[in-house]
Amino acid sequence: METFFHQLTQGNALLVIIILGCGGSFHTGYHLTGLSSPSPHIQHFINSSWYDRYKESPGPQKVTLIWSLIISMFAVGGLFGAVSVKLFSRKLGRKRAMICNSLISAMGAVIMLTSKTAKSFEMIIVARMLYGYSAGLGASLHSMYLGEISPRKIRGRVTLTSATFTSLGKLSGQFFGLSEILGHRDLWNIVLCVPVCFSAVQVLVLPFLPEAPRYLFIEKRDDKACKRALQSLWGKGDYKQEMEEMLIEHMALEASPPKSPLRLMRDRTVRWQLVTMLVVYCCNQMSGMSVVSTFSFDIFLNSGVPKDKIRYVTLGLGISEMLTSISCSLLIEHTGRRPLFWGGYAVVSAIWIVATVMLNLKDLSWVPYVTSSLIFLFIVSFCGGPGAATVTLSTELFTQSDRLAAFVLMGLQRWFMFSMVGLIFPFLIDAFGSYCFTLFAVVSLLGSFYTFFLLPETKGKTLVDISEEFKAITVCGKSFLEREGVETKL
Repeated sequence: METFFHQLTQGNALLVIIILGCGGSFHTGYHLTGLSSPSPHIQHFINSSWYDRYKESPGPQKVTLIWSLIISMFAVGGLFGAVSVKLFSRKLGRKRAMICNSLISAMGAVIMLTSKTAKSFEMIIVARMLYGYSAGLGASLHSMYLGEISPRKIRGRVTLTSATFTSLGKLSGQFFGLSEILGHRDLWNIVLCVPVCFSAVQVLVLPFLPEAPRYLFIEKRDDKACKRALQSLWGKGDYKQEMEEMLIEHMALEASPPKSPLRLMRDRTVRWQLVTMLVVYCCNQMSGMSVVSTFSFDIFLNSGVPKDKIRYVTLGLGISEMLTSISCSLLIEHTGRRPLFWGGYAVVSAIWIVATVMLNLKDLSWVPYVTSSLIFLFIVSFCGGPGAATVTLSTELFTQSDRLAAFVLMGLQRWFMFSMVGLIFPFLIDAFGSYCFTLFAVVSLLGSFYTFFLLPETKGKTLVDISEEFKAITVCGKSFLEREGVETKL
């Protein structure tokens, strides 16, 4: 542990990690929870601004439609932002792309801040879309940047800081939304603009910090700048091993030029990596985490928690999530990635089965306390397991020639699944009641089986070695490459 902190403080690595987090995944976490507390005030603003404009009150359906647009535009923007990661990072590099992304977030904050004075709910919708675009682009750039600055031996710990800043963002959104802080009727627009302060910090500081060494060596072909960046990040040294690893990857890149997302999907040599990330993102979204984040108020209310205390309970959830993420970042290089996936999914599956039983016994006086405890246990199990390991795994599965296209595809999967779960969960509740949580249990169990039997361990391995391990995966005695050879022969 002391060695890890010693490495971080030898150069600017710790400062880079903090600054990247401020303008990266922090925003995603904040905007996921930041809209919850001011929601009644925003809906009142919609009513009043509509009346001022048309001299009549809007119908309940119109208010619901506008409110739905305000919520959903964040996911729509995130989808477009994820698609843009290849364009921004290829044209601008990792560092300048992050700065540009912070400026987009600042633009959204200006629109959000002035929407109240302008009495325009349309401006809130536009601002939410810009926030989503910035979050989708920034989360991918953040993970990519971390993966390209970190040495192999501590890559898991460094990349996992992305999840820590997401948790910190969620906690901040809950904290600033408290009525004692900024959760007043007159301050709802300010609550939704808090992250711009962190964007400003990134814009001011990041230009003085080094570019990602892998980008400089492999894509810009500047080995001297790469070595200077490594020394700036991690202290003085020759970094011969890291340079040799990048050289091997560079040679592989010359043999296989960068691919488009469509071409990557047709490439059988990375088929198992794509399948793995598809399974992981589906399992993460259908494990119930996004549902707990979005509907925690309703879950605790149905569990019997007093309405005026629920915000403080959800704040406790945010603290639990952040502490779990920090703990996991310190342990991941000891445990590896696979146990966090299959073990975490298995525990989550068991939690949802017990929760289903408890919800059918909710008339008993002690059941609400058990149900609330299960939600906290779920947060710890998921955020300390697959939720955290996914961030690290996504930076380790693809070499430089495939990484940009892969991040586009992974971003599309993540934001599409996020929007779909938010859309269909209310209908699942109506159709199945408490038994809808058995769906989460089944999906999590399938995720546990997949990661236990098919996912290779990536801890401490080069990206080329990891790629070779995925190529060696066989099902029923055959791999994708063997099938391709048979098809070519025929």
